[in-house]
Order: sequence, then structure tokens, then C-alpha cells
Amino acid sequence: MTTVGYWFMGLALAYTCFLLFAGQIAKRRAKKASGFFIGGRNFGTLFVMVCITGLFSGSSFIAIIELSYLTGISAVWYGVAETIHILIIAFVLIGPFRKKALITISGLIGDHYGEKIRAFSGAITAFTFPMWSVATALAFASAMSVFTGMPLVGSVAITAVLLLIYLQFGGMWSIGFTQLSNVIVFFIMLIIGTIAFFINPGIDGIQELFTQKPELASWTNIGMQTIIAWFGTFLVNVLLAQAAFQMALSCKTEKEGQKGLIYAALIGIPLIIGAVVFGLAAAAVLPGKSLGLIAVPLYLMDTLPAPLVGLFFLGFWAAALSWGAPCQFSGATSLGKDVGSAINPKATEKQLINYTRWSLVILTLLMIVFAFLRSEQSAWWNVFAWVTRNSATFAPVAAALFWPIVTKRAALISLFSGSISGLLWYHFGGWHVTEFYLNTHPVWVGMSINLFTISLVTIIDNKGTLNYNVLKNKRSYLSLCISAILAGYTVFSFEKLYQTGLLGMVIFINIIFIFIHFIHAVHTVGRDYKHVIQNAN
Repeated sequence: MTTVGYWFMGLALAYTCFLLFAGQIAKRRAKKASGFFIGGRNFGTLFVMVCITGLFSGSSFIAIIELSYLTGISAVWYGVAETIHILIIAFVLIGPFRKKALITISGLIGDHYGEKIRAFSGAITAFTFPMWSVATALAFASAMSVFTGMPLVGSVAITAVLLLIYLQFGGMWSIGFTQLSNVIVFFIMLIIGTIAFFINPGIDGIQELFTQKPELASWTNIGMQTIIAWFGTFLVNVLLAQAAFQMALSCKTEKEGQKGLIYAALIGIPLIIGAVVFGLAAAAVLPGKSLGLIAVPLYLMDTLPAPLVGLFFLGFWAAALSWGAPCQFSGATSLGKDVGSAINPKATEKQLINYTRWSLVILTLLMIVFAFLRSEQSAWWNVFAWVTRNSATFAPVAAALFWPIVTKRAALISLFSGSISGLLWYHFGGWHVTEFYLNTHPVWVGMSINLFTISLVTIIDNKGTLNYNVLKNKRSYLSLCISAILAGYTVFSFEKLYQTGLLGMVIFINIIFIFIHFIHAVHTVGRDYKHVIQNAN
């Protein structure tokens, strides 16, 4: 182990003790179910802000610093897409979801379609969250192994167990206190990284780098299809961002939750910029490495004293914790609270909390097992989780919010047809992390089947009672027109879309507009259409 490694391990140990102490404070506030799962709806603007900053800015910092080393300033678009994602939740969804007293997306689905689908959607949601946790933990571990020599799986195991210990104490309150600490560490890391940048290579060094490698100065170097895919991913995930909803909706009032989200988007900006700058600095000083997360620690070790490098990478660990904690806790809530209440409808608040605590143990073990199964490609777990969950739950959530005539059978069939089709498509592509079957990302296939199935089965189940009127209102007609235009564009631009990997996403967007058309044009006879749609919204 290097000198930096000893400094990091000492700082990490001290920080761990502090987090465990904070967990004990949180335990006092989480005695009831509402306190454990949603902080008693008692979070102010500060706690919402740090929770959301920790969740998104922590994971994006690690992703962007890696991408910027390899592709330059074009990595910033990942952060821009993420920021827009947060702002949409703030301005569009926080109000309606706060009024619905939402806790989990799987709970929302269960409230509309019954206990069977609550159990299935809760289980699917729960078992995908450790995949996201392990992806970020593995990315962090690859950097830490440079100066500690610790195996990747060992680092993930330590991270997972720590998350288990402090989440067991106070649930959502534990997340609130630790995210506050993590965000403070983020900005300490940002200051240290800025110092390193001005020492070496400085602004002149970056200008020289751009002269030698002008592609790193291009805003689209990473590829327009990748940039569009990032925006598409974050926009789709707006309805499914369960961990973010669970934290943001722990707010006292809708206004405080909204302000917390807006502030989180704003204070995330310097972290996004910092990640780009630090990745470029490493590219200027230590070019030619295959991974940015290997190059950055080597660059810092050559530039700063060991204590400062150790403190910088304490921020990296805080980033892994700040993403992993909400993911593990939200997944455990789906498994313990939603699946638990579906299996045992008479469960008490205390039992549901106990179910969730045992679920945390299960998800901790899963996180470690996932690290053993595939530690060489952390991004692979992100793809697998995204395909599995989004392909299952996108259509049921959208229908629960906007299309009241959807039947329980339609929701259940779409849950499985979407997820299975997405995973089969991934299998046909050999489970590759970047190269997919027919150059089409499996999540677009899965979610398209998800929407198609829920629409078709709903129409079949309501046969004889449906009233279809394409001109019922402007939204119905407009969405149908947009769908027709997109269909024409897809036909005439098929080859280009296929080559760029955007064909699946464009087809999915087309299906979304058809689905929107059905929402406004198809309803059951004898129901007040406008009243139903207003209630759905």
C-alpha cells in the first residue's frame, strides 16, 4: 500500500465512525414507519438539497471524470442531461406526487392495480437497485486500487456493509444526515482538485492539450447519438426515479421540496465542471491510459502531497456512498414495505420496518455477489438494471398516472412482457455493454413492448365498452399527428437512424405519442372523460 493509501484508509476509518455516529442520531427520529421510510415528511429545503445532490452529483462526478479523460469537454452533456432531469422533477412532478403521498413507484403501481402487481413490481424494482449501487462502487474501487492495492470486490464489500450498518439505524433520516456530510466532503474534494489543476497543468496545459488533441475540445466528440441517448435516458427516467422521489417527497411542504431540488441542480454545476476539468488535467499530464479512473489518482499522486490526495479520494468514496445509500434503501423499501405488505396485508408498521431491515441485508449480499459475478465492467450493471426495471414498470406507472381505464391484467402482462423482451434483446446481443443486437439498445425494445402490451390488453379487456374519438380534444389530434410525422421520418431516415443507434429510441418516442393519443381518445362508455383525465393528473 502506498503512502496515499494509508492516508486514505485512516481518513476513511474516521469518516466511517462519524457516519455511524450520525446513524445513531438518525435512529431517534425513525421510530415510526413514516420516520423510517420518508423522514416523517419532515425534511426541510437543506436536507432535500443535499439528498438530491448526493444522489445525482456523486454518481455523475465519477462518470464524468472518466468520460472527460477519454472524450474531453463533450462529457459535460451527461451533467446537463442530469440537471434537466432534476429540474423536471422539481417543476412538474414534486407537486402531484407530494399530494399523492407517494413513497415508492412500486407502491404507486400496487395502489392502482392490486397486491399481486405490487409484489412483482416491488421485487423487480428492489433487485435492480443493488446493480446500480455496485456499478458506482466498482468504478470507485478501480480508482482506489491504484494506491491501496485492495481488490475490487473487497472494496465493494466494505462499501456495501457500511451502507447496511448505517441504514439499519435510521432509514431515511440516516440518508439525510450522511448525505449532508457527503456533500461537504464533495466540496472539499472540489477545492483540492482545483488546487491540483492550477499546480499542474494549469490553463496553459489544457490549451496545449487542445492543440495536440483538438477532438478533446469538441462539444460533440463523444458522438451525437450518445449525447441524445443521455438526454433520452434521463427524460424517460423522470417517471421512474424512485430513490430521488423517496428523498424529495420526504419534504415538509411541496414548496420546500421544490426549492431543495432547484438548489441541488444549481450546486451540482460546479461539481460537473470540476469533473470535466480534472479529467482533462489527467489527460494532459498522464495521457494514454485506458481508464480515466486509473489516470486521475496517478495524476494527483504526482501533483499533491499524500494527505491531500487521500482527502480528495475520500470525496470519491463519499460519492460512491451517496449514490449507493439511496439506491439500497429505496430498493429495500420496495422489497420490505411493498412486497412485504402484499404478502402480509395485515403487517404492522413495526413489521414493515423489520421487513425492510432484513431486505437491506438481502440487497447487501446481492451487491457483493454482483461484484463477484462481473467486476470488470461496472457500466454493464447499469445497462442490465435499466433494461430490467424500466422495461417492466414504465407503462404501468404512466398508465396509473394518466389512463384510468387500464386493467389489472394489462398492467401485469405488460410488466413481464416488457422486461422479458428487453432482456431477450440484450441476450441476442451477447450481453455486451456497448454493442447491441441490430444496433438497438434493449431498453427501447423492452419499453416499446411494455407500452404496446398495456395498450393492446386494455383495449381487449374493455371490448364492447370503449368509445374512440380521434378528435375528442386537441391533445388527442396533436399526438396522433406527431406520431404520423415521426413514422414518416423513421421510414425515410431508417438507414441513418440504424447506423447511429437511434432507431430504437425514435420508434419508442413514436409509441409514446400513440400512447398519449390513446389516453385522450380512448375511454369507456358512460364515464365522464374530462373528469377522469383531470383526476388522473
